[in-house]
Amino acid sequence: MKLRPSLALLLALAVTGVGVHAQSAADLADAASPRKFSTLPLKPTVTQAQAAQLSARFLTRFHYDAKPLDDAMSQKIYKAYMDSLDGEKVFFTQADLAKFAPLKTQMDDAIWNQDLSGPFSMFNLYITRAIERMTYARGLLKQGFDFNTNESYNYDRKKAEWPKDQAELDTLWRERTMNDWLRLKLAGKPDDEIRKTLDKRYAGYIDRVKQLDGEDAFQSFMNAYAESTDPHTDYLGPRAAENFDISMKLSLEGIGAVLQARDEYTQIREVVVAGPAAKSGKVHVGDRIVAIGEGTSGPMVDVIGWRLDDVVKHIRGKKDTTVRLEILPADAGVDGKHELISLVRQKVSIEEQAAKKKVIEIKDAGVTRKIGVIDLPSFYSDFGARREGDKDFKSATRDVAKLLGELKAENVEGVVIDLRNNGGGSLAEANELTGLFIDQGPVVQVRDARGEVQVQGDDDPGMSWSGPMAVMVNRGSASASEIFAAAIQDYGRGLIIGQPTFGKGTVQNLVDLDRFTRNNSEKPQFGELKMTIQEFFRINGGSTQLKGVTPDIQFPKNGDEKDFGESTYDNALPWTQIAPADYKPVADLKAYLPQLTTKHDARTATSPGWKLMLDELAQYKKMRDKTTISLNFAQRETERKELDAMQADFRARHKAIDGGADNEGADTLDDGLNANERSLKSELQQEKDAKKAADPQLSETAHILFDAVGLIKGDAKLASEVLPYGGKFSNATSATAAATPEKPAQPTPAAH
Repeated sequence: MKLRPSLALLLALAVTGVGVHAQSAADLADAASPRKFSTLPLKPTVTQAQAAQLSARFLTRFHYDAKPLDDAMSQKIYKAYMDSLDGEKVFFTQADLAKFAPLKTQMDDAIWNQDLSGPFSMFNLYITRAIERMTYARGLLKQGFDFNTNESYNYDRKKAEWPKDQAELDTLWRERTMNDWLRLKLAGKPDDEIRKTLDKRYAGYIDRVKQLDGEDAFQSFMNAYAESTDPHTDYLGPRAAENFDISMKLSLEGIGAVLQARDEYTQIREVVVAGPAAKSGKVHVGDRIVAIGEGTSGPMVDVIGWRLDDVVKHIRGKKDTTVRLEILPADAGVDGKHELISLVRQKVSIEEQAAKKKVIEIKDAGVTRKIGVIDLPSFYSDFGARREGDKDFKSATRDVAKLLGELKAENVEGVVIDLRNNGGGSLAEANELTGLFIDQGPVVQVRDARGEVQVQGDDDPGMSWSGPMAVMVNRGSASASEIFAAAIQDYGRGLIIGQPTFGKGTVQNLVDLDRFTRNNSEKPQFGELKMTIQEFFRINGGSTQLKGVTPDIQFPKNGDEKDFGESTYDNALPWTQIAPADYKPVADLKAYLPQLTTKHDARTATSPGWKLMLDELAQYKKMRDKTTISLNFAQRETERKELDAMQADFRARHKAIDGGADNEGADTLDDGLNANERSLKSELQQEKDAKKAADPQLSETAHILFDAVGLIKGDAKLASEVLPYGGKFSNATSATAAATPEKPAQPTPAAH
């Protein structure tokens, strides 16, 4: 699953990890000053042209739903490319589009003929227009604005037409700049500070645009082609491929820090526990990196003003190699004393994105029960380490199995697997994770482009957890999450609770294009394709494609389904079904689902926390559905006071319910600043407060499982119906108990 941010939005992204691939001192020196701003016009390389043609050969022959690269596909690529460059329609005019019109049917020729000059000309004009627009906005700041008019600003331009001419574009940007100014004015900022803040913001945007290079241009164009075949096929350039690999294996070789671009500096946002940076005791949150040196004696190269991924690339390196950082400490001014730190790169685990557990104690009617919760952000797996026989390879299933053992030691009576916003990952991990909760049997069916169906399942006897369980899902639960949730539901193994899922029913595989070329260099040049090769089906024969997984007990939707999910893609595969696999449900949750639903409805009807969540959700939907905003100060001030009163009420209700600080769990009023314009300290505090905020949906899910345990303990016949295998395999918490061997997580061949 993925979101498709525009290129303009991508420019604002600022946080990344630090990890792989060493560079020589010569490479670092060569990349110094000239890398700050790219030289226009950007031109495609021979390698990029070859990579485009090679990608087309794969996509037109081996894609699950292969389509010819012809004039019809060219028009789709053109539209997708324009959307990636100017999806909000704020840079190009209709006159610009007229210049591009001949390219609509020439994108296929550009790829087949290895002539990418057309797509690159569009990207170059995008850079020019973006700089022009920001320069125009900076000029408007000098004169200020009149906020006593009845003007308004339409900020949702996805369905708008491109401006007819320069005059219409100027009007649009005047309104955008007015709104930026008005947001800061409403937050109480004086005019001089507003002018300074916005001028710095727009100048910074210009600098970031100027740093765009040929790899950015090629990545944008190739993704437009890849995503025109289906929503989940991607082209990954060398930079993107490396980061994708890190996200799957949750480890890297580097210094163990998270970096963020802020002003002209690269700043330490987080120091990873047990990494080289943390162990040194010399690297702190807020420190700024001003220079980098490779090895113990390589030259120090100034990196002030560099784009973030260039800094990251030169800090990353192979295990046991040395990198030196010249640091401007967090508490020092710009003229403060620099410190030189030498670090030896090591393998660093990204534990923040790994599975985690906690225990929730539910007290009701004089009864207290412990419910275990495992939060799984993704179905990660270190495929490389697994192939090499590393017994400690990183795996979502192995981590969850370990956490289940710990939860049992803490005497929990039910387990919640929280898959909210889990966008998927490894198909093999989804299969193996399901095996922790069933004895044996099929888990998922996979059909390839030839129509051949394979059944994948769990062949190992025993379960790691055989007691009551629930799976939490929402619209952000996709792909591997849907495989797991669907299998648990089809077996009757546990309750599915939350919102309907994303609806992604396709399988992707990574194709390393360098393997199919004569690239003898160790440095990747051609990138990778993440290409759809299969469709998966539930063991009941249905598909999660478009429809997703419907929970047994549904929570209120937040309205995002209108523009988020598989059904929002124009080129999504249709829903279909195949014959069911040979399986038998292990329990019948319908035996107590009506009782659980009745208890849930009665409890939430009188729950102050649930009512508060619904009120906040209604406000979110109301704000989200707005597309136009007034530019009149008096009107906006009135609206702000109304919103302030509403949020004050929300905060007071949160405090009364949670007993915490009165700002916990509630939004704050718009301060007019972008994320990297606030102090790092305040940003990190906001994130910390958000993590501590009450989670009424998780609490209610735990309470539903509390009810389930109570019903099971009070009725042996019911327990035999709703527990797996008639209660034969049950944890000590069950009234129908027989112990069973635990199932270890078994390594199997990896699949994507």
